[in-house]
Amino acid sequence: MEENIASLASAIGGRVKQERLARRWTLDQLADAAGVSRRMIINVEQAAANPSVGTLLRISDALGVGLPDLVQTPEPKAVKVTRKGEGAVLWRSDAGGRGVLVAGTEPPEIVELWDWTLGPGDQHTSEAHTPGTKELLQVQEGVVIVTAADQRVVLQVGDSVTFPGDVPHSYQNDNEEPARFSLAVFERGVGSGHRESGKG
Repeated sequence: MEENIASLASAIGGRVKQERLARRWTLDQLADAAGVSRRMIINVEQAAANPSVGTLLRISDALGVGLPDLVQTPEPKAVKVTRKGEGAVLWRSDAGGRGVLVAGTEPPEIVELWDWTLGPGDQHTSEAHTPGTKELLQVQEGVVIVTAADQRVVLQVGDSVTFPGDVPHSYQNDNEEPARFSLAVFERGVGSGHRESGKG
């Protein structure tokens, strides 16, 4: 497992550096565009950091490539397959929770497909994404509490919810059994220059 984490961090770091250099940006320019510190960019490029999903989103947005492009090996094929167990694990918790990015489209219209597991008592809090982002979630196992736009909804197996991703939001499991859900995130206009800097 540690080998997989190191491999993913190395792949992300290499891709960030490749995209930054392709734009002839300095570390400072990317840091400013992403709203993160220069040290964070260095750590990501050197695979010395385990950045949050929010940080990776800010960096990918600044580069105009979208999060899926940072974690997937570029393939020159129209059909991209991610086999079971090959998704990018971008969030982990001590209670056994995992956020796995299993598929995604290319800019400018980004759609991400996630497989989330929340361990007993787990909560994942996400900062606001770029304006216009939408999220769709369906519970596969257990009970998931979603809080977004000052609304809190409790979802059972088979229930689904659509909510704005451009406000702070969270996914929570208050039970003693794991919960699992599928999540789709739609983010439009990545790399088109109309986006506001930073993600909240």
